[in-house]
Amino acid sequence: MAAALLGRIAGEAIEIRSAGTEPADRINPVVVAAMAELGVDVTAATPKILTAHSVQTSDVVITMGCGDACPYFPGVSYRDWKLPDPAGQPLATVRAIRDDIAERVASLAAELLPNATTT
Repeated sequence: MAAALLGRIAGEAIEIRSAGTEPADRINPVVVAAMAELGVDVTAATPKILTAHSVQTSDVVITMGCGDACPYFPGVSYRDWKLPDPAGQPLATVRAIRDDIAERVASLAAELLPNATTT
């Protein structure tokens, strides 16, 4: 959700990667529905495994509770967003998680792209 929301704000101004330490086989259908409510289509997205290379070549890494499973490299800015996992949650709960992520993404975009306008 965070990658799709940031992509909507930043366009091509930021290279965005999304990966997990234990990615699912497919995007959660409830997440697809919650994002569709905002006009964001994530149906083509595929979960990817987090690699050391993807972390090492990033300037900012947003984690969501991966703890010691996430690779650490000096010089990379890490931020852990403590959020509940949407897996197995009803749509109302996923909406609340989505909205929390959207607020955090908007703040991150404002920080990374101070001259951009957000939608």
